[in-house]
Amino acid sequence: MSLPDLPFNPSHCLINGAWRAPVSGQTVALIDPSDGTELAQIARGQSADIDAAVRAAQSALDGEWGRKTAVERGRILTRIGQLVLENVDLLADLEARDVGKPLTQARADAVALSRYMEFYGGAADKIHGETIPYLDGYTVYTLREPHGVTGHIVPWNYPMQIIGRSVGAALTMGNAAVLKPAEEACLTALMFAEIARQAGLPNGALNVVPGLGAEAGAALSGHKDVQHISFTGSVATGALVQQAAGANVVPVTLELGGKSPQLVFEDANLEEALPFLVNAGIQNAGQTCSASSRILVQRSRYDEVVAAMSERYNALSVGPALEDHALGPLISTRQKDLVTSFLEQGSDLQIAAKGQIIETAPDAGVYVAPHLLLCPDPNHPLAQREIFGPVQVIIPFEDEAEALKIANSTEYGLVASIWTENGARQMRLAKALKSGQVFINNYGAGGGVELPFGGVGKSGHGREKGFEALYGFSTLKTVAAKHG
Repeated sequence: MSLPDLPFNPSHCLINGAWRAPVSGQTVALIDPSDGTELAQIARGQSADIDAAVRAAQSALDGEWGRKTAVERGRILTRIGQLVLENVDLLADLEARDVGKPLTQARADAVALSRYMEFYGGAADKIHGETIPYLDGYTVYTLREPHGVTGHIVPWNYPMQIIGRSVGAALTMGNAAVLKPAEEACLTALMFAEIARQAGLPNGALNVVPGLGAEAGAALSGHKDVQHISFTGSVATGALVQQAAGANVVPVTLELGGKSPQLVFEDANLEEALPFLVNAGIQNAGQTCSASSRILVQRSRYDEVVAAMSERYNALSVGPALEDHALGPLISTRQKDLVTSFLEQGSDLQIAAKGQIIETAPDAGVYVAPHLLLCPDPNHPLAQREIFGPVQVIIPFEDEAEALKIANSTEYGLVASIWTENGARQMRLAKALKSGQVFINNYGAGGGVELPFGGVGKSGHGREKGFEALYGFSTLKTVAAKHG
């Protein structure tokens, strides 16, 4: 099925407010994972294109964009958010085709993108410095200032949401951004750039260069004139990005992997917990850094939870994104091979339940049925490594101490959830869990844009979302005036 008419050429980059072909003239095929057909040819940007984008961003900082007040920046972001809502159906359609995400989930991401712009638009003039009591005859105060040119390397699983929390925050603080979307899924990134242009964002304030990670991504992360890098993706690639940025002594925000647990205690309200236990693991076919891939259950409720989750799993259908099943395809055959290899490693584990790929799913689509596995050993590879697919393991525990030990046993620490009515236990575990976010009797809190998000350990460092993201996309200056 062909793409709808678009107000831009997918094979072009947006640099300095103009759509133009990459310097090399080369392109990369964009594949619809639902049926294996080609969606479009996108630009294969390389170092020359990144350099042009960085120069355009610096020119914007030296010119019109750099002269905008916080109020003016906020108004532009608010207009972008309004235009996103006006284009929500198109954005959802593009994201569903590009990522393979069920249409309902893609639409929710488009609405979230609008909300990010609304939130940051309203926050732009509310980031204040402080006055500091000091020696007699001094007045000391602090200023929050932009880093300058910021680089944003965005993955394929949640392009709109991650653009919102990353690019939105950077622009709010007055930075000029260069965005490198994933080569597997970049249509909504390009559409967002066009929307921002239509909303009046000055030329060069946002530049988009699609391309391969080893080419455009490497050029951006190591560019000498980029003052901050934001990267979301794998641990291995994140380490390379940090090394490249480190050569220029540039700060990096890294949001990497996760092996996020939900802890279900014997006093948990299973009726309330059940939708979260399942949905947090299978959303976007499990291709989510914060996916809940480990379900830890107190042994006295273990059989009950297994039965209840199995019933839901057996009812799950997998099919083309635009048909809006519970799950769509994985992003690529490479990702399918990776998930399949994990399932082979888990062949010794009992399959409690699995969803079904619909009979009419195209043969060329990249489909994997969701699996719920019983995992008595918390050190099993499937209980320790990030699978990034629709696979959850259920692990039993005896008491609170064992639950905490298991929850903290991986190298990741992104999200955790506690299901218990015991208030003291809630507080103890919230403090003791090694995780950037902890949810009590819920998971994800509706994805609120206001809630700082990021991890510990190999889940990364730095924070996105909320006001913390604005602090991260700015640098603090101290001014000490001696006046006698």
